[in-house]
Amino acid sequence: METKKNLKSMLREGSLDKKVIIVTGGGTGLGKAMATEFSELGAKVVIASRKFDALKTAAAEISARTGNTVLPVQCDVTNYSDIENTLKKAVAEFGPVNVWVNNAAGNFISPTERLSYRAFDVIVNIVLRGGYYSTLCAGKYWIENKIKGTVLNIVTTYAWTGSAYVVPSAVSKAGMLALTRSLAVEWGKYGIRLNAIAPGPFPTKGAWERLLPGDLAKKFDFKNKVPLQRVGEHKELANLAAYLVSDYSGYVNGEVVTIDGGEWLKGAGQFNMLELVPNELWDEIENMVRKANKSKPL
Repeated sequence: METKKNLKSMLREGSLDKKVIIVTGGGTGLGKAMATEFSELGAKVVIASRKFDALKTAAAEISARTGNTVLPVQCDVTNYSDIENTLKKAVAEFGPVNVWVNNAAGNFISPTERLSYRAFDVIVNIVLRGGYYSTLCAGKYWIENKIKGTVLNIVTTYAWTGSAYVVPSAVSKAGMLALTRSLAVEWGKYGIRLNAIAPGPFPTKGAWERLLPGDLAKKFDFKNKVPLQRVGEHKELANLAAYLVSDYSGYVNGEVVTIDGGEWLKGAGQFNMLELVPNELWDEIENMVRKANKSKPL
């Protein structure tokens, strides 16, 4: 089945024109897609990540497309002072921030017993620590300034099922889902909403080549696990994200919305099929991943 082409925005023009939105991991992939959609709908958008050159390029591209200013801010989400600085710069540039999207992430595939604790820490620090640092910083700011803010967390369908071979990611995403539901109740009295999106396969060239390098992406074709027999389009997720940060979803709180074509219902755990990989192939996979990432040993 073919994907839909030339999808349009679900919300009407100007639906987010009173929003100031920070998107972590906003320079590439799904983060960039969401930032673009927000900007197209009138929001003032800040994109943040560690790679400032990529951010500047993305900000320029989005601005050229939408006609709205996009602010790039270098930020390591594992550093709380960086998050505070990002918020400070956003307020100085655009005024009060009222939406924070936790999208920054990292992942790799590996049998867990092959991982060092440092490799585990890398993913947990980015996804879970970065997520709760950002949420805490935004929440304190909103409560102090009596702002009715919104947090949108990008999790995954294996946040509640777990998944073999991506255990650090599964642990971290599960933590973010628990954070979403817990604070939705605790902070609701302040008018602060927290929701999450659980995407299925939404391939991005860079990220998925690092995750499944070489011929692995073809061997483990995710379309075969999706009842709709296709992967997701970024615009589809961006439309959902725009709704969840808009005032139209003002009564949606503590919810996780799955957008995966029915994948998790068909077979929980996106990476469980890697059980089929023989032991001798894991060395080859590890070498390909290292080469793709040009990183230190796990």
